[in-house]
Amino acid sequence: MIPDYLSLDIPDSDKPRLVIVGGGFAGLELARNLKNGPYQIVLLDRNNYHTFQPLLYQVATSGLEPDSIAGPLRKAFEGFKDFYFRMVRAEKVDSQLQTISTPIGTLRYDFLVLASGSKTNFFGLEEVRRRAFPLKKVVHALNLRSHILQNFEKAVLTSDKLNHQRLMNLVVVGGGPTGVEVAGALGELKHHVLPSDFPDLDFSDMKVYLVEAGSRVLSAMSSKSGSNAKKYLEQYGTEVILNATVTGYNGETVFMKNGQHIESHTLIWAAGVMGDLVEGLPDLIVDKSRILVNEYNQVINTPNIFAIGDIALMKNHDSPNGHPMVAQVAIQQGRLLAKNLKALFSKSQMKAFEYNDLGSMATVGRKKAVVEFPRGLKFGGFLAWLLWMFIHLISLIGFRNKLVTFVNWVWSYITYDKGNRLIIRTFDKEKTSPVEAG
Repeated sequence: MIPDYLSLDIPDSDKPRLVIVGGGFAGLELARNLKNGPYQIVLLDRNNYHTFQPLLYQVATSGLEPDSIAGPLRKAFEGFKDFYFRMVRAEKVDSQLQTISTPIGTLRYDFLVLASGSKTNFFGLEEVRRRAFPLKKVVHALNLRSHILQNFEKAVLTSDKLNHQRLMNLVVVGGGPTGVEVAGALGELKHHVLPSDFPDLDFSDMKVYLVEAGSRVLSAMSSKSGSNAKKYLEQYGTEVILNATVTGYNGETVFMKNGQHIESHTLIWAAGVMGDLVEGLPDLIVDKSRILVNEYNQVINTPNIFAIGDIALMKNHDSPNGHPMVAQVAIQQGRLLAKNLKALFSKSQMKAFEYNDLGSMATVGRKKAVVEFPRGLKFGGFLAWLLWMFIHLISLIGFRNKLVTFVNWVWSYITYDKGNRLIIRTFDKEKTSPVEAG
C-alpha cells in the first residue's frame, strides 16, 4: 500500500516533456547530451545511482567496494535546468494516453525513451533462478561476496567431507567476458589472498569451475582470444568444462546435460541476459525480450517512443540479429538520440544509427587479458591487461571513483591483497533467493 501523500510531483513546463526510463549507460549518456536543451527531462530509475556494471565482479570478489563503481545520479546532473530525477520503478506504458505508470503515480509524457537495460536470463530454469547468483546489480555483488566469505568461514568449522567440498567448490556458468573475468578473479583469490586469511584450510581443495555450453570461451571474440583466455584460466587452476549445458541446481549439486555433476554451494550465473521490459507494449514490437526499433531508435509504429541500449533491437543488413548488448552500443545510441531529439524539436532530419565497433576485451587476472580491435589487431598478456585497466578506469563516473579504483588496483598489484573481505551483512541463501534479494 502506497501512502496517499507520495507523488511524482513534476511541475508543468512550456517545454515538451521527455521521460527517460533507466539511468544506465544509455539513459545517462542521453540525458547528459540534452543538458539545458529544448526538453523538460524526467529520469526514472529504481536506484539513485549509476552502476559501472563491467566491474561488478571485482566487488563480488573483494577487489573493490561498491562506491568505487557506482555514482549518485543526482550528482551527475547538477546544474541541469528543468531536469527531475525520481527514484521509482516504471511499471507500465500506455502509448494511447501517453502515460507511464509507477507505484506512486502516473506521469504524462510527450516523448518517452526506454533505456531500462537488461536482466539475467535463466533460460526457463526456475530451480537455477531461485538458487544461483546473478551479477547484474551492486546488491548481487555484495550478496555473492558475503556468501563466498561465509562459506570459507563455515569450511573451517565443518568436519563433514562432502559439505566441506561443496563449500570450497565455486561454479561459474557462462564463458563470455563476465564469466571469464569472475572465474579469473576467483583464481586470484585462491592463489594469492585466501591462503593467508585461512591458514588452516588446504586450498588445493578449492576448485573453480567454468562451465560453458559452447565449444570455447569468449565465443564473440576470435578463437585465438578464446584459446588465450582458456590458457590463462587453467594457469590459475580453473577447470574449464566446454560443451556442457547446465540443466538444474538444487543448492548442493550442479547438474549438466552430459551427465556430469559438480558438488557446490555456490553457482554464479553469467550465461546470458535478456531485455528488462516495461509492461504495456504490444507483443508485435517485442522480439526475444527486446523492443524492435528502426534506424533512429524509434519503437516500431510508435514515433514518440524510443528505445536505446540493451532493451533495443535494431535489425539491419549488417546486424540481422541486432547489435550486441554491450555498453558501447548503449553509449553511442544515447549520444545519437540526443542529437536526433534536438533535430526532431527543430524539425530537422534525424540521422540513422551506425554502430562504431571500438573492439572487445576481457581480463582473466594479473597481467592476463585479451584485446581485439576491429581491423584485425589481436593481442593478449601484460599489454592487453594494462589497456583493459586504462579503458575501464577512464570510463568510471567521477574523479573520486577513478582515484579510489586506481589506488585499490595499485595496492592490490604491489601487495597481492584485496582489502574488502568484509562480511558486513550475512546472506542466507536458504531463506532468500539471490535474485529476490536484488
